[in-house]
Amino acid sequence: MEVEELDPEKNALSPTPRLVSKKHDGSACRLIFAATCAFLGPFSFGYSIGYSSPALPELEKLGILTRSQSGWFGSLLTVGALIGGPFGGLLMEKFGRRTAMKFTSIPFFFGWLCIAFWSGTQGLFFGRFLCGFASGLVTVSVPVYIAETSTTSLRGTLGAGIQLSITIGILASYSAGMYFQWSDMAIIGMIPACLAFVTLYFVPETPRWLLLNGKKLEAVASLRQLRYEHADCEDECRDIEEGLDLKEQFTWSEFKKPELSRPLMISVFIMIFQQFSGINAIMFYTVTIFKNAGLGISELATVLVGAVQVGGTFVSCLLMDRMGRRRLLIIAGLSMSLSLLVMGWCYHKLDTGSSPADVGMISVICVVVYILGFSLGWGPIPMLIMSEIFPSRARGAASSIAVFTNWFCAFVVTKEFLFVQDVFGAATTFWMFAFFCACSVMFVWRKVPETKGKSLEDIELFFLGKSTLIV
Repeated sequence: MEVEELDPEKNALSPTPRLVSKKHDGSACRLIFAATCAFLGPFSFGYSIGYSSPALPELEKLGILTRSQSGWFGSLLTVGALIGGPFGGLLMEKFGRRTAMKFTSIPFFFGWLCIAFWSGTQGLFFGRFLCGFASGLVTVSVPVYIAETSTTSLRGTLGAGIQLSITIGILASYSAGMYFQWSDMAIIGMIPACLAFVTLYFVPETPRWLLLNGKKLEAVASLRQLRYEHADCEDECRDIEEGLDLKEQFTWSEFKKPELSRPLMISVFIMIFQQFSGINAIMFYTVTIFKNAGLGISELATVLVGAVQVGGTFVSCLLMDRMGRRRLLIIAGLSMSLSLLVMGWCYHKLDTGSSPADVGMISVICVVVYILGFSLGWGPIPMLIMSEIFPSRARGAASSIAVFTNWFCAFVVTKEFLFVQDVFGAATTFWMFAFFCACSVMFVWRKVPETKGKSLEDIELFFLGKSTLIV
């Protein structure tokens, strides 16, 4: 037994009579199987992100897309996700988390089908929009499903596994670009969508959604499928039920209440800081930075970056439930801010006449440190925290707002980055991103509570100001 609590003043765990039991952990095998099936959606999302990097140069070379059309092709992913996120929240609340995840396979499949076989720019644009729409669905439904089915001891690791799946998808897309044409890559993209649609039939709905909809027997059966056959699932079901207000129906006016407005504010600002940390700028400059360092093979550069992302996110999965969310976010934010400051200095030196060879290797080191930092904290944790801090009855609606904010900021940064760079220069642009990373560290330190080792019901009680109940 451990004696811990969320302290609203210190935003950390402090001594309390509240007991944390591991009696419901059960066997991890079934839970990991369900999570792996759910991870196919984030894998498809990552594959969609990475697709444009190897495909766009080939499409431009063949004359299928112009330079301006290539820009729209990349942006349509975020446009589709802006619509898909809120739609996913509504779908998830009405029909369940598993149904929402299964539905993501449909736009993914037809999106890749349009890209591969519908000749002309219309097919490419419509297919890209559908993949973006599915990506928005994924970023809402999968984190909530993982959070609501996981045990307390594995929720951080499996939550970080979502970002790991995304980075593996990006790396798979980069690697496929070295061997396959753009149309063949689109055909490959249909495979994980089909696998997700089939395998999700073998995983249960989340017990919390079933309880909220008055299906207690199904909730117990779901827990038994997620834990192990002889687990005391009735007892865990009662524990979950005690933390749910089954009589109260969610209304949008509830966001005026502190117990909802505070977690919404935290999640929204974390999403803003994630996108304004400069990840898109770094990815945009990667090939140039590697060429300046004498590594002129752009395909090799992108694959190396993808491998660094996967490695950093894998380490995050191992550390998430040991070090906690807050500590990882602070360490990651500091490393990202420092690397961006040095990156800005490198481009300032280039502007003042220094040779690319003089700062090339320093830039490469900064890229690696930055991506490791992002993968360690600001890549996986924002979605994890979003899935943890909202009460069950509002989780779909609140997650939709947070995801919409994330994708809107991604669209703004992607669309306006070149304009800001032209006006202020590359060095100042990187320093601006370093400033946002430093602000993110201060925000986490002052406002974000530690959720490691706490049940979802415990976290809800924390925002309600009730910290004396015993579990």
